[in-house]
Amino acid sequence: MPLYEFRCNDCGIFDEWRTMTESNAIAYCPQCQESAKRIFSIPGIQLNGALRLKKTENPEPKLAKKQDSDPAQRSRAKSHGGRPWMINH
Repeated sequence: MPLYEFRCNDCGIFDEWRTMTESNAIAYCPQCQESAKRIFSIPGIQLNGALRLKKTENPEPKLAKKQDSDPAQRSRAKSHGGRPWMINH
């Protein structure tokens, strides 16, 4: 059953669940009982539920391991080949 949005001139916007056959029927504001006009909004569509499940399986980020404790102790490889443009890269 779709959720439709309606606008009351006095109270503002409210939502109402209706069948598609009742979509054009007059809606009444739940606060003041005045008739309200249906407004069109962007539909919420789920294209593939399996993709959503894969994203929520493991919400925790992966931990990266630190390889060297001191950056000063890291050794840099020097180029001895025939590619001088790649020195210290």
